[in-house]
Amino acid sequence: MVWAGNPNHINDKQRSIPQETLLELTKFDSFNWYSLQVGASDKAKRALARAGVTDLAPGFSDFADTAAAIQALDLVITVDTSVAHLAGALGKPVWILLPFVPDWRWLLDRSDSPWYPSARLFRQPKRGDWASVLKEVKQALADFRP
Repeated sequence: MVWAGNPNHINDKQRSIPQETLLELTKFDSFNWYSLQVGASDKAKRALARAGVTDLAPGFSDFADTAAAIQALDLVITVDTSVAHLAGALGKPVWILLPFVPDWRWLLDRSDSPWYPSARLFRQPKRGDWASVLKEVKQALADFRP
């Protein structure tokens, strides 16, 4: 999982999701959860540990390490970051959580991506509405089989 992008990105406040919101997914205890979030604060790392999420990011020294970690996973759930593009380029199943006004690459009014056939897009129905996105992701997780 990845909940935030580069805080210096012009659209980061819209595309990033509060960590505690994304951690709601860990209630699906039939999955092992891993964080690919680079640059997480100590507070965020403690929240991961409390939720039973294994933080893989400390082992990353470059993007090849991130790619290797993605290859070992069944599914990547991320906001619109480089991890989304890397997982898609690797052909790994990736669920991308998008803000109401997404980057142009994700187009509009579709849940798939012409660039990444393994991607599934989950879109905010209105600005700032991550709750609806998480509800849809939870429904999809209930049906997910690696």
